[in-house]
Amino acid sequence: MSRPVVLIAEELSPATMAALGEGFQIDHVDGADRAALLAAVPAAEALLIRSATKVDAEVLDAAPRLRVVARAGVGLDNVDVKAATARGVMVVNAPTSNITSAAELAVGLLLAVLRRIVPANLSLRAGQWQRSRFTGVELAGKTVGIIGLGRIGVLVAQRLAGFGVTLIAYDPYIQPTRAAAHGVRMVTLEELLRTADVLTVHLPKTPETVGLLNAEALALVKPTAVLINAARGGIVDEAALYEALTTGRLAGAGLDVFTVEPCPDSPLFALDTVVATPHLGASTDEAQEKAGIAVAHSVRLALAGELVPDAVNVDGGVIAVDVRAYLPVTEHLGQIACALAPAAITHVEVGVAGEIAEHEVGVLALSALKGIFTGLVHDPVSYVNAPLLAAERGVTSELKVSREPADHRSVVRVRLDTTAGASVAVAATAPAPHGVARLVAVDEFDVDVPISAHLAFFRYHDRPGVVGMIGNILGRAAINIAGMQVARTAAGGEALVVLTVDEGIDAPTVAEITAAIGARFGRAVDL
Repeated sequence: MSRPVVLIAEELSPATMAALGEGFQIDHVDGADRAALLAAVPAAEALLIRSATKVDAEVLDAAPRLRVVARAGVGLDNVDVKAATARGVMVVNAPTSNITSAAELAVGLLLAVLRRIVPANLSLRAGQWQRSRFTGVELAGKTVGIIGLGRIGVLVAQRLAGFGVTLIAYDPYIQPTRAAAHGVRMVTLEELLRTADVLTVHLPKTPETVGLLNAEALALVKPTAVLINAARGGIVDEAALYEALTTGRLAGAGLDVFTVEPCPDSPLFALDTVVATPHLGASTDEAQEKAGIAVAHSVRLALAGELVPDAVNVDGGVIAVDVRAYLPVTEHLGQIACALAPAAITHVEVGVAGEIAEHEVGVLALSALKGIFTGLVHDPVSYVNAPLLAAERGVTSELKVSREPADHRSVVRVRLDTTAGASVAVAATAPAPHGVARLVAVDEFDVDVPISAHLAFFRYHDRPGVVGMIGNILGRAAINIAGMQVARTAAGGEALVVLTVDEGIDAPTVAEITAAIGARFGRAVDL
């Protein structure tokens, strides 16, 4: 069997290669060379990039085997996530790899601006000794306004707390109690602009944040204030910033990001009140290594068909260890339920009960859809495209969670409604780590059967001799029975036999058993 092709389009650390490990064919290409990239990507199942490689619809259309695009960094401005999602391609990044480096750079820019370190350094290098010209400002006792109190904003707050400052923040998505735990008081954006001595930006670039700090906003700040932006270019209106600095509406600025990058020239660079760096937020050895290792692990998971916690186009939430054990179980339930469905599926209900319901379990709904459509379509099904496949076919879905005690510590149930007006439901539980997941219910029947690679289900009218007939037919077909359980609603009523076998039962044998025992239905399921 050929090894999956991992295409590396930009230089990554040796630790990234080590984290990928063996089992892959590693190819290299210059991602900035468009023609070379388009020529190399058709064979790739994984594409590893940084910021110089543009992955748009053209690249994705040229890569029919591609399953994952991994960006060794945080930003995804160079990846068309929407186009990737439509094609079932997972997009992952390394969201926490550079947060420490970015926070430290923001603090460094802040101190450099307040103490006028850069112009003083340049003056001294020019042979001048002008101490009085570069009198700075102490940070102690000042009010620092943090615009965006996410992971990086919190790290900045923690680092600045030691300087004896008052910390305020604006972030509409952060609860005041959470901010207070970090010594930060939440305020409106207008209050922050009017009261802060230092403003530092730590927001993502979105349609809502582009141009947030425009001329109108900068008109509210103190003339003695300084502005730091080590987040994303475009959040600060650069023309308005230049105007504020040159007219005395703002005392200084520290910039690591710009609206258009690369940005080798800007009127802002001529001002000695500005300290500017060429987007160095993630440019530390530690951040680059952490980013590479993180995406290498993500690629391994993606190519193994597993869910990746850092996938930006999979709405699964953070996956707890206990929930992770139920991912393959729920996927198998989707496959089994789909095989037992009497007609086309219209609605999927995933029920979660017991201890795992204490966690975020939304990802299990994705697992069920992945299992269902694996049995319905010929193309590969992933956590990314399963919801799209459902939407295209008019299949709705819902997740029901109950923390009430179940018959087992935890149980997951998948129920399918069909166009025939009938439904099918199956449930399973996953024991302690390394145990075997077990099927515990099929429709109204209680069972206790290990979920194995080859299963068979026959529903019939309860009477003597049926088990013998099934065993006889399978024996003639040289199919060994690994396990069998018969469940019934009442003696002489409806009965269900569930078998685990050593190899798959072919369709003619299933039909023979179904006819011989007069089964209402017979199904073989290979997982």
